[in-house]
Amino acid sequence: MKLYPDNLEEKIDFDKIKDLIRQECTGILGADFVKKIAFSKDRRLLSRLLSQTEEFRQILVSGDPFPSNNYINIYPYLNKAKIEGTFLFEEDFHEIRLGLKTLSGCVLFFKKNAEEYPQLHQLLGMVEDNIPLEFSIDKVLDDKGRMKDNASKELNLVRTQLSYEENRIRKVLDSIYRTAKAQGFTPEDASITIRGGRMVIPVLAEYKRRIKGFIHDESATGQTVYLEPAEVLDINNDIKDLLYMERREVQKILMRLTDELREYIPTLRRAFYFLGMIDFIRAKAKFAIKINGINPEMVKEREMSWLKARHPLLEMSLKQQKKEIVPVTINLDPNNRLLVISGPNAGGKSVTLKTVALVQFMYQCGLLVPMEPKSKCAIFDQFFIDIGDEQNIENDLSTYSSHLMNMKHFTFFANKKTIFFIDEFGTGTEPQFGGAIAEALLVALNKSGAFGLVTTHYGNLKQLASKSQGMVNGAMRFDVDRLEPLYELEIGKPGSSFAFEIAGKIGIPEEIVLHAKAQIGETRVRYDKLLLKVESEKSKYENLIAEVERKDRLLSIKLREYNSLKATLDGQQKVILNEAKTQAKVLLDDTNRKIENTIRSIKESQANKEATKQIRKELDAHKAAIKPDKKPVEQKETIKVESGTIGVGDQVRIKDNGALAEVLGIKGKQVSVTIGDLKSTVNLNRLEKISNTSLKKEKKAIEKRITYDTSSKMANFSPNLDIRGKRGEEVLMLVQNFVDDAFMLGINDIKVIHGKGDGILRELTRNLLRSTSSVAGFSDEHADRGGSGVTLVQFKD
Repeated sequence: MKLYPDNLEEKIDFDKIKDLIRQECTGILGADFVKKIAFSKDRRLLSRLLSQTEEFRQILVSGDPFPSNNYINIYPYLNKAKIEGTFLFEEDFHEIRLGLKTLSGCVLFFKKNAEEYPQLHQLLGMVEDNIPLEFSIDKVLDDKGRMKDNASKELNLVRTQLSYEENRIRKVLDSIYRTAKAQGFTPEDASITIRGGRMVIPVLAEYKRRIKGFIHDESATGQTVYLEPAEVLDINNDIKDLLYMERREVQKILMRLTDELREYIPTLRRAFYFLGMIDFIRAKAKFAIKINGINPEMVKEREMSWLKARHPLLEMSLKQQKKEIVPVTINLDPNNRLLVISGPNAGGKSVTLKTVALVQFMYQCGLLVPMEPKSKCAIFDQFFIDIGDEQNIENDLSTYSSHLMNMKHFTFFANKKTIFFIDEFGTGTEPQFGGAIAEALLVALNKSGAFGLVTTHYGNLKQLASKSQGMVNGAMRFDVDRLEPLYELEIGKPGSSFAFEIAGKIGIPEEIVLHAKAQIGETRVRYDKLLLKVESEKSKYENLIAEVERKDRLLSIKLREYNSLKATLDGQQKVILNEAKTQAKVLLDDTNRKIENTIRSIKESQANKEATKQIRKELDAHKAAIKPDKKPVEQKETIKVESGTIGVGDQVRIKDNGALAEVLGIKGKQVSVTIGDLKSTVNLNRLEKISNTSLKKEKKAIEKRITYDTSSKMANFSPNLDIRGKRGEEVLMLVQNFVDDAFMLGINDIKVIHGKGDGILRELTRNLLRSTSSVAGFSDEHADRGGSGVTLVQFKD
């Protein structure tokens, strides 16, 4: 038996998973497939089922239009139609037509996207290309499913005559009714109506003999009768005959249509089997999106490497409570096949075991599973569980006996292709004997080569797992300071039950706890204390490591900033000193000449008071002129704007940003210009013509004005430049200045954020970087932090 016990699906709550998938189905066709979900060991089948669901998940995520309605079950109609001499009704054919339209939409979608969704496209083999039934139905039924007047010539004639007679009888009845109403024979607010398929007028019961005719009905109170006047008796008879003729003709048309459908019954069965399968696969994909399910790698080796697996039902429940689930990461391989999980009560042992059991079962039923990408899953031939209480009063089967019956099955049939799950292994009888039997059973199961998860409190099973090949301990982590479970599985060491600590926390008297410790023996107490100490030290060590890593990262950043700043200062020191010395020498020479001239002037004026006073004023003015400015003197603009028409080859300046450019061509009001290596198109009214001489002077003036206040630059510099939304002509100068500043300040790595879009800003940026001598290289940012929308720049050493 590959599954044990028979109620396995209910025990691991897989029946609830099927109910949720069934709710996602549009119709009964898809819901019928949910009943067929079954555990499989066939790798090819599972691979195909998983790929189909993953492809449909991609369709739903992409938002591509796909038929979402009218997955109609037409099998009852086909069963009726296969009997000779029967015919389907108009509403039946209308339902069939709606289903055929959905079918056509599905087929067309998969044909258009065959390369993108190959597994789903293969399902089209069940559908024949040409099923003209939809066209035949459209010829006789309108959009609302009613028979068209022109469905046949005979029907058209009958309905035309019927319309004429109905108009004629209405005119006659209107005349009779107006006369009766004027005479007070009719009730107020009444009107002409139909009784027994014949048009009649309402008449007050006391006046029924005042009008000749036939009474067809009366009101509930008997105060009103519905009378067919004698004048319209023959017309009503004609209408009745026409209605019979119409019904016979409609039946003939439906009979012919049913005969045509009968030929396609096998084809339609296969086609709507396909439609039901598509509805089912879509339901699985919608459920996968709800649980964030993926298609992990299916490995041939027996290996379970799961990253952050989650129990889908528990996660949904916690989300409603606005809580986060704690995922399970598990690694099992041939060297560590049996995981013995221990830890405190309510610490998450059973939840972890049920999570692994449910997710593995889902995977082997072809469902996408909730775990992280890069996880690996294995396929097993047999799936055994022993979860919960199976005591049976009728069979006199106790809880422990039921567990032993399960263990008997496990030990008889488990092999290398089996995975089993046992919750609270060994419980239900006296601990001393239960632990011994559980140990013997675990040894036997280990010899079988099976994979499995076991939860327990027994210390002997923890010790067995720590020293046996093929077994490994696992512990549910516990906050020893707050005495609260963390619900995290840690593989590699056993866990303590923390029974004494929890008992003390909830207020059990100390003497009772001490008595309990004495009863179990000093060795066991020391063992639990050791586990407690290990858990406490591990928690403190992890916190310490996290703090050290944080400080180390901060130190590395500060050290890099310091080295960069020091290198920049050292590089600029000589330049700044030389400039200062040169300026000081010029200033000193000029001052000396001024002093000499002053002395000479005083001598020549023979110390004349007025002359001396004037000379002193000139000397004070010179001192004020050479005094350092508190504010930098603004540079005068050296660009000279010229008048005249702008032509090809002229030097121009863009008015709104000051960029200098050369004209390549003019077309109407659009001018093609080159700004450095960048070519762009600019409106003519945004340009002004400049002279070549002033352009050269401006370039020299710009070079002279480039000085760096290193400390302020470093303080205000950001290693990120965002050029999104900028025009092409603005980008060159922004990026060039940013790169130059970073290189002069010694920044090793910078980012240019240009976005993805059409890739124009990215191309402009990278063309500039390729021609910049200080740049060693550049690359895309990591996909999680922007990918090709961000360029990382590295400088040469």
